[in-house]
Amino acid sequence: MSSDQGGNQTWGGRFSEAPDALVQAFTASVAFDRRLFLHDIRGSIAHARMLARVGVLTERERDKIVEGLEQILVEIERGEFAWLDELEDVHMNIEARLTDRIGDVGKKLHTGRSRNDQVATDLRLLLRDEIDGLLGELARLRAGLIEVAEREADTIMPGFTHMQVAQPVTVGHHLLAWQAMLERDAGRLADCRKRVNVLPLGAAALAGTTFPIDRESVAAELGFDGVAENSLDAVSDRDFVIEFLSAAALIMTHLSRVSEELILWLSPAFGFVDLPDRYCTGSSIMPQKKNPDVPELVRGKTARVTGHLMSLLTLMKGQPLAYNRDNQEDKEPLFDTLDTVRHCLGLYADMVPHLGFDAAACRRAARRGFATATDLADYLVRNGVAFRDAHEIVGKAVRHAIDAGCDLAELSLEDLQRFSKAIGPDVFDVLTLEGSVAARNHIGGTAPEQVRIAAKRARQRLEADAPAT
Repeated sequence: MSSDQGGNQTWGGRFSEAPDALVQAFTASVAFDRRLFLHDIRGSIAHARMLARVGVLTERERDKIVEGLEQILVEIERGEFAWLDELEDVHMNIEARLTDRIGDVGKKLHTGRSRNDQVATDLRLLLRDEIDGLLGELARLRAGLIEVAEREADTIMPGFTHMQVAQPVTVGHHLLAWQAMLERDAGRLADCRKRVNVLPLGAAALAGTTFPIDRESVAAELGFDGVAENSLDAVSDRDFVIEFLSAAALIMTHLSRVSEELILWLSPAFGFVDLPDRYCTGSSIMPQKKNPDVPELVRGKTARVTGHLMSLLTLMKGQPLAYNRDNQEDKEPLFDTLDTVRHCLGLYADMVPHLGFDAAACRRAARRGFATATDLADYLVRNGVAFRDAHEIVGKAVRHAIDAGCDLAELSLEDLQRFSKAIGPDVFDVLTLEGSVAARNHIGGTAPEQVRIAAKRARQRLEADAPAT
């Protein structure tokens, strides 16, 4: 039977007719999995070299295959490669082109492997490289936040709970909270990378191969930490993709929270911060508008990454061992997530160093909402008043200040002493915004001194985690 009867020279021998045209279009993945071309060729070169080491290929055959694959890589990078849907995927397109270039010896490349372990290897190679890139973008963003936190270590703003003014904090302290979230994200990505960096090649279709392969040498050549020890699991596992998507969804969730705060702070109702015009857009009808499109789109794109995570969890939940064609559906969610997270992190890393805070606006907002009320309660406790009694006393003082239309710090000593004789002239030291933040001078506190110390520690951790160059 000719390859025309079977419809595909790589597997057509069993078939008496070509696939239906709609089936061929429906099952083809080359439109998106061609993105794996570099990693597919890297894996194939390592496989060919191993086959020669164990005597399955001659050195001449190995050299022809490697040279052919390197030439194909150049073709692809130059945009000269003709991708064919009828060859289904990136693997078969490259293998068919290899045979066209070097003849029948190209058909020997697939000895001892399957597309099942081949695609799993390609995905791990690509994801490992992408994680390294994302860690670099996270590091850039974290460095920017640390820099601005140090710059704004003394700038006082309101801290919120339930979006109500709670206690004064410093802008630097708030930005280091963002940095802390992203530091955890970097840790999760680095940990995920360890489980990505395991070689499945050699599992073949599902049960291993009868050829005398040397998997450990392939793992070493490709930079893997080890080999997958169960062939069934090696070809069917997509935990590493799901784990990455989970980490990516958390990154986007954190960026979305940052975005929400920036959007609020950029509003004239807050006026805490400004962004350079290059990160904003205007309105087609309202000439005064400056819209925070970058934060809004980052907030919106979080939904698609969360959706991709749910997609992969659902994809895998009903699959029996081992490989199933369902797994073709893992790539588009993964690729889109990689692009989305990389773009969002990159934009934020570029933008954050240019955040401009309005210290006066932040201070005015901190003076609204009686942000130092807790400080007054703590003051009373230090003067012998039980905390629950102090809480009630301060609540009455706040009610009086509301009626008087002023802040607690603007009440006279005589007014304050109407609520408790434990209040003395030194009370105003704790009712000021500066006194409030300075009093929280401990690890994790918002005092400017602690913000600078925390920023220094964060920078040291960031530098310690940086890969050696």
